[in-house]
Amino acid sequence: MRILHTSDWHIGKRLMGRERLQEQVQVLDEIARICEEEKVELLLVAGDIFDTYTPSAEAEDLFFRAVKKLASPDRAVLMISGNHDDGVRLSASAPVCEELGVYVVGNARAPIAPTRRGSVYPVQSGKGYVVFEKGEDKVYVATLPYPNEARFKEEKAGTPFAELMQKWFDECTSGNTEKLPSVLLAHIFVAGGLVSDSEREIDLGGARAVARETLPPCDYVALGHLHKKQKMGANVYYSGSPLQYSFDERTEKSVQVFDLTSLGVENLKEISLRSGRPLVRLEAASVEDGLRLLDTYPETYVELKLLLDAPLLQSQSASLSAKENLVSLLTEIRNEEKTSLQSRKGLTDEELLNAYYRSKFDREPKEELKTLFLSLLQEE
Repeated sequence: MRILHTSDWHIGKRLMGRERLQEQVQVLDEIARICEEEKVELLLVAGDIFDTYTPSAEAEDLFFRAVKKLASPDRAVLMISGNHDDGVRLSASAPVCEELGVYVVGNARAPIAPTRRGSVYPVQSGKGYVVFEKGEDKVYVATLPYPNEARFKEEKAGTPFAELMQKWFDECTSGNTEKLPSVLLAHIFVAGGLVSDSEREIDLGGARAVARETLPPCDYVALGHLHKKQKMGANVYYSGSPLQYSFDERTEKSVQVFDLTSLGVENLKEISLRSGRPLVRLEAASVEDGLRLLDTYPETYVELKLLLDAPLLQSQSASLSAKENLVSLLTEIRNEEKTSLQSRKGLTDEELLNAYYRSKFDREPKEELKTLFLSLLQEE
């Protein structure tokens, strides 16, 4: 069976207030085209479909339009909820989605009713697993939405997380009595994974990290949660998010495509995604150089760091703010020498400003800055 692995769509996610729905439309359309070109028969989405528990109407509209394109009579879609998703809310769409051949596993890990729709369909399901069939081929998919006791409606008994994970892994793999070719579809943090700035609720302390050696022996492990694509072991992959959601992520985004047969994983390849505006970090030694850099990268979103000898003037800030592609501005004053403590008693406001400015920048403030400072003090 031909399978595509993707995750962490985060529909509705913004970049520092910038709307990115149109980019998400484009990249999900691109994944649909890849499915057609690669003749994908089973599409796996490893959680974080939405960016929040209560997505906007526009985000939900995009979701339904996307899954309608992604599903086809020759392809089924299986998705699980992530930590950003409300699994109950996501599962509420299941009755409608299943008419299209799109199947959702939320917090309850409820079985999917065997139904024959199209050429790829579920023939068996239990708590945390689904068996898909196409002709004589069958694939077992163990499903583990973002796991914790509260989401799974289990009593908190003080059981160590490692033991709980082992129990949940056993539950979702125990139905494979026929020893079918298998995939684990999970939204978890595997120890050693590289985290980016755009992820939230990642336990970096290790208490909620899953050891690689405890992953069940499936033929392929399709992971979601981390936005940087990465290989965690033999046929163990985070596909990563389809768009850059923070400046520390690499610009290259992709999906994983492979054949799963009785011999295991075959023809595994990474297919690059081209949609979306790249996020780049730039550095300049002056405002003028920064403006030139912004003009050089007009089709990107930019985090610009300026290394300056003095604070920005109002006119300079206005010039930078006018650049549509600038979403984050960082400034660093290069002279950080400190002076000895002196009494400021009896000094005027202007004298205090002059003294402070000299202590920070070893020069007198410009008249424009002084005028602005004194006028602000007079406002009440």
